[in-house]
Amino acid sequence: MTPRARLGRLLNSGLHRAMAEDDSVYVLGGDVADPRGGAFRITAGLSKAYPSRVFGTAASEAAVVGVANGLALTGEKAIVEITSDGFVAQAFDQILNMSSRLVSMYGRTLPIHLVVRCPMGSGRGDGGAHGRSLQRHFLGVPDLHLFELSPVHDPGEQLAAAIGLGRPSVLFEPRSLYGRYPLASRAEPGVEVTGPFGESRWMRLVVAAGAGGPSGAAAEVTVFCAGGTLDRSVRAARALAATGVTVQLFVPSRLFPFDLEPVTGFVGPGGLVSVVDDGPGPAGWASAVAAGLATRLWGTLRKAPVLLSSAPSVVPAAQELESRVVISSAEIARRLARELRTP
Repeated sequence: MTPRARLGRLLNSGLHRAMAEDDSVYVLGGDVADPRGGAFRITAGLSKAYPSRVFGTAASEAAVVGVANGLALTGEKAIVEITSDGFVAQAFDQILNMSSRLVSMYGRTLPIHLVVRCPMGSGRGDGGAHGRSLQRHFLGVPDLHLFELSPVHDPGEQLAAAIGLGRPSVLFEPRSLYGRYPLASRAEPGVEVTGPFGESRWMRLVVAAGAGGPSGAAAEVTVFCAGGTLDRSVRAARALAATGVTVQLFVPSRLFPFDLEPVTGFVGPGGLVSVVDDGPGPAGWASAVAAGLATRLWGTLRKAPVLLSSAPSVVPAAQELESRVVISSAEIARRLARELRTP
């Protein structure tokens, strides 16, 4: 993954590569064909290069995912673009009651190659209909895999992994990351990146104070976060590092099912653990991860894992008002500092 290309361009390249390497891959969705190339230009150029396998559709998410289910049942591979997060609710019935069940409802396991791409998340002032994080509604569905775009994972590799699973999946794509360059150690002084670890492909970032850099530093705080909150979590870690606190962060490529065993060994005795969620808590991804961490690390932690999430509110349609609702880097830093001060 080259840091010179933005994540949106890398995702577009991944789509081109998938279609070039496999003529059974189809792309469907509203406005995915040129000249629009999708609401965020992620599918730009696909319809010109592969006109027989790219379908611009009517604005009916349920119908589009239904067609994609049919393609997957016949052995083809379907990638659906949802225009924006709130609209994926229109396809929830198809994803929950068809996509995920097709794998096992016929008495034998069927490979279902289906990826639903879902632009989502806050940070752009898009308002309550388009600024939400809806991962929680898909969490825990058997045979449904969830991925999330992140600055430390190659979007093309994430897409290829989702297509090749033989299980339906949703790729959540925080819109604020499309224009973001990948995070690399050489591009982020004071941040050491290692990994991936385990099937969720966790990446570990260490942020520590001092000119010596983070190598070998024992982390006092461990933060688990998804890709859409990584930048905010890193900024919070920098604020804590300025006070002498070393922070390590773990961010997965695959949100669910998640595997914690490969990374819990990095959490030292007496450390503070937190999980950050862009959506309103509780009952989301962060809650599930926090529960898993508490089960595995109970008795060794400083205290129970701290859940940091956005307020249970509609996201306002203005960036200056979002900060009152959406979890911010400043709030993450304040909460963690307070938790460190209290027994």
